[in-house]
Amino acid sequence: MRIAAAATVLAVLLLGCQPADHDAAADRSVGTPAAGDGQADASLAPAAGEAEKIAPGGSEKDLRPTLVVSTLDGSQYDLSAHRGKWVLVNFWATWCTPCLKEMPELSALAAMREDIEVVGLAYEDIEPAEMKAFLLKHPVTYPIAILDTANPPADFDEPRGLPMTWLIAPDGRVERKMMGPVTAAEIEEMIAAATGGSTNVAPNGRAGAG
Repeated sequence: MRIAAAATVLAVLLLGCQPADHDAAADRSVGTPAAGDGQADASLAPAAGEAEKIAPGGSEKDLRPTLVVSTLDGSQYDLSAHRGKWVLVNFWATWCTPCLKEMPELSALAAMREDIEVVGLAYEDIEPAEMKAFLLKHPVTYPIAILDTANPPADFDEPRGLPMTWLIAPDGRVERKMMGPVTAAEIEEMIAAATGGSTNVAPNGRAGAG
């Protein structure tokens, strides 16, 4: 009886991870890409309200991923050109409610910290015009690129849930991977821990000036 009940609950939870349209997306802590947007295992998602923080191990500690994408404004974003700064590589989608909730945090962080940059990688099938219209309603201060879900960046794991964020150190190494929404304060704490420095968070919880 318990097994049957557990199976029913699991089925309901998995159903809730499927993307809805932009205005009716369910409120969830981690979005799961649907078929065509990259498959993801919902059973591996972190608990509600938490970001799964994964420290790289083994040879991954020395990985310096490459990333060259075309952004919506027609520019080319080359990750290697941003050495010397902390970079957040943020996989997201317009239908992903937790992604939209963290966007203001990431946007404030990118605007207020000169040593931190963000690049948003839209992991979904969407036309540039549609994305531009979406960003008029949800503006950000950092560049956005639309990925080809059939050919995602080779040096980054295919997201098994959204949002998925990689924290890249100034020397290009992978410092941390996070699945689930993150806050500016959490990012600053990770950077402070990695550098032995102190956090720099404004009283309102947003990122403080660097």
